Amino acid sequence: MARIMLEAMPFTGHVTPIAAVASELVARGNDVRFYTGSAFQGRVEASGARFVPWRVAPDFDENDMQATFPRLVGKKGLGQLLINVADVMIGTAPAQVDDLRSEWEREPWDVIAMDELSVGAAFFAEQRGGAWATVSVLPLNLSGTSGPPSGMGLAPGTNVVTRTRDAALRALVPMFSRPLTKPLARARAAVGLPPATRTFDQTVFSPALVVASGVPLLDFERPDRPPHVQFVGELAHTTRAAQPEVDPPPWWGDLDGRTVVHVTQGTFNIDPTNLLRPALEALADVDAIVVATSGVPGRDSLPFPVPRNARVAGFVPYARLLPRVDVVVTNGGWGGVLAALAHDIPLVIAGGDLDKPEIAARVAWARAGVNLRTGTPTAAQVRAGFDRVAGDRSFRDAAARVGAQLRSLGGAPRAAELIEALAPP
Repeated sequence: MARIMLEAMPFTGHVTPIAAVASELVARGNDVRFYTGSAFQGRVEASGARFVPWRVAPDFDENDMQATFPRLVGKKGLGQLLINVADVMIGTAPAQVDDLRSEWEREPWDVIAMDELSVGAAFFAEQRGGAWATVSVLPLNLSGTSGPPSGMGLAPGTNVVTRTRDAALRALVPMFSRPLTKPLARARAAVGLPPATRTFDQTVFSPALVVASGVPLLDFERPDRPPHVQFVGELAHTTRAAQPEVDPPPWWGDLDGRTVVHVTQGTFNIDPTNLLRPALEALADVDAIVVATSGVPGRDSLPFPVPRNARVAGFVPYARLLPRVDVVVTNGGWGGVLAALAHDIPLVIAGGDLDKPEIAARVAWARAGVNLRTGTPTAAQVRAGFDRVAGDRSFRDAAARVGAQLRSLGGAPRAAELIEALAPP
């Protein structure tokens, strides 16, 4: 039995896959603790792990982040991304270290594993030493020696011009990272770590083990990934832990024998006018049932009229829904994209901010979906994307290739095995 501490930043898209890993580690007989925000206590305890709450660290609400981080007010796109990293990830790191230090002094552990935005856990691991792993719950954003820098939404170059572009962009990474240099230096100083010249990704990715959600096909099949990076496919829906029973909505029988299109804006940046509204308008005359989710459990309606072929819920368990879905229209959240592709479902992606343009580019490169290249598409753009995906069998075939690779890599059980192996004998 190993003593394992897990950490995930308190976002649904981060806690859910780490909780799947937690449940597998518990099933293997390990003593598992899980440090995250209080909103996720029930999800952590359902995994069998012991819940450790954010105490000194500010326990924020992912659906009202501006209340805790006022610099986010009115920010979108790159500005939102930089403030998220500087204030939410780096700015809370010293307080995370305080929490982890208190828990360590109460009861040490053998291995600590965290998602790639848990800067505090990475600082603690650097300070304390010992075995640590990164569980990449987002598309792998690790510097390499080929292709463009991850996160730019660009596919690797295929000719002299585009390969030269990639090399030039890689050389500019230190400049792109400059807005994070001072916040990182301040946070390191606050916890007593010496100054460092490492970039953000070099700070948060373990040099011993990176457990990467996804597959090589969704990583542009890059040849420059180091051997300690292990792709494991999809995490969130590959655990043996029992899923909570949720009564289906009253309209569930309407899906029987019908083509089903699922429309989702995920669980972050969930203004329904960005994607849900134009998508429902675009698909109003399609001979299909359109299942739209608001992203907030219990919020089973939208603030505008919906077409007759639409059905709305705050949340529908993917284990029940996706086996019945033919096409997914999404803002490109990584967890939802992986879940859809694991069911061989092609995608229409409207990814406008944070990591969404990168995800859309990867899916389009794999030919498993259409990239609308905007997070606020018009109804005409959504309809054109849907017609391409629904009318061209090659998209479903490509989704099936990605799905087969996702299902072959072991998921949460494999992630648990890799993390457990780091524990000293």
